[in-house]
Amino acid sequence: MELSYGTVITMRTQTKLAAIQLRKLGRSYGEIASLLNVPSKGTLSHWLNGVILNEKAVARIKRKTEKNLVKARIAAQKKSKELREQVLEVIRKNALMVKKGVDGNINSLKLALAFLYLGEGSKWKSHSGLQLGSSDPEIVELYIQLLEKCYRIDRKSLHCYICHRADQNLVTLQRFWSRKIHIPLKNFYKSIPDKRTIGKPTKNKNYKGVCVVSGGSSKIQLELEMIPRVVMGL
Repeated sequence: MELSYGTVITMRTQTKLAAIQLRKLGRSYGEIASLLNVPSKGTLSHWLNGVILNEKAVARIKRKTEKNLVKARIAAQKKSKELREQVLEVIRKNALMVKKGVDGNINSLKLALAFLYLGEGSKWKSHSGLQLGSSDPEIVELYIQLLEKCYRIDRKSLHCYICHRADQNLVTLQRFWSRKIHIPLKNFYKSIPDKRTIGKPTKNKNYKGVCVVSGGSSKIQLELEMIPRVVMGL
C-alpha cells in the first residue's frame, strides 16, 4: 500500500509534535532521536528550536548531560590506558632486546653506572669516594645493583644517611629505606633535618627523604667520572 503525500505530512507532523513533547519532559536530543528514529540531527534541532522548558525539564537535561560527560570521560580514559599499555608493551620488548645485549657485558654495565653517577653522584671536587643520593628507591637500588655487578661491592658494606624534613620521623624513614634497598639498619647514620623546613609541613606524603649511599673507593669514583668524558669526547 502506497502512502499519500498527506499521510506522509501527517506522520512527519506527529513525529515533530512527539519530539517537542519529549523535549518539554526533559529528554535529550540523543534520547529523542533514538525513541522517534529521527536520523537527521539538523531536522531535530530545527523542530526543537525555541521550545520553552520548565525548571524540571532543564534539571533533567543537565543531569543527563553531566552523566554522558562522565561516561565519555571514562571511555576516553579506558581507551588512553589501552593505547598506553600497547606502547609500553613495545617498549618492554625493545628493552628486553637491549638487556640481551648487556647481560654479561661488564663494559655496558659500567657505562650505565657511569652515566647514572654523572647525574646523581657526588663529584671528586666535592667528595672523595663514591656517594650517590636520590629520593627514588628504584634509582638507589639500580645504583647498588650496578655496583655489585661491576665492582663486586657488597651492599652490606655500604652506609646510608637520610636527608629529611623537620616534620619527618628519621627512624621511620630509615626503616622504609632499609626495606627498599636491603641494607641493614645498623648501616644507617643519624642525620639532622633540614633547618629550612622547620614550621613547614611536608605536603607530599609520599616523600621519604633523600637516601644518600656511601661506599667504594675514590679510584672507582674517578673511573666513573672519566668514562662519560671519554665516551662523549669531552
